[in-house]
Amino acid sequence: MTRTLVLMRHGKSAYPDGVEDFDRPLAERGEREAGLAGQWITEHFGAVDAVLCSTATRTRETLAATKIDAPVTYEERIYGASPEEIIDEVALTDDSVSTLLVVGHAPGIPFTALELGEATGSEAAIEIGRKFPTSAIAVLTFDTSWSEIGRGTGALTHFHVPR
Repeated sequence: MTRTLVLMRHGKSAYPDGVEDFDRPLAERGEREAGLAGQWITEHFGAVDAVLCSTATRTRETLAATKIDAPVTYEERIYGASPEEIIDEVALTDDSVSTLLVVGHAPGIPFTALELGEATGSEAAIEIGRKFPTSAIAVLTFDTSWSEIGRGTGALTHFHVPR
């Protein structure tokens, strides 16, 4: 079975005075663009089977704005995670899950896409290397179980910035 991993950076956040980074909410633009991201994911990949989401406020609000309806695991470790930590979390996914969405932060999300993708010279990889803005989405496919994913085992098929 082909597995699809959708890696999404949180939407544009606001910067209210006195609010710690972890607790920053989405800005109005972030809400709108996260909604567009959810539409794009649904139109291109259909239903998402499961979601891994950082526990930070802006990632939770991003997920809500996508309107994606799937079982969610909120994982504190994704906040500030390295690619290796994100891959470790993804590897715990049950193999009944065909499409997994991970909502997290930069630089972890874009670096994870580049780490897992086998085609580092692909158009998607080049675009990710240039910039991975808020609400951006990288999509990889795998022909292995989730527990076997690792460096270069996925095909980086899409990069999309919803605007």
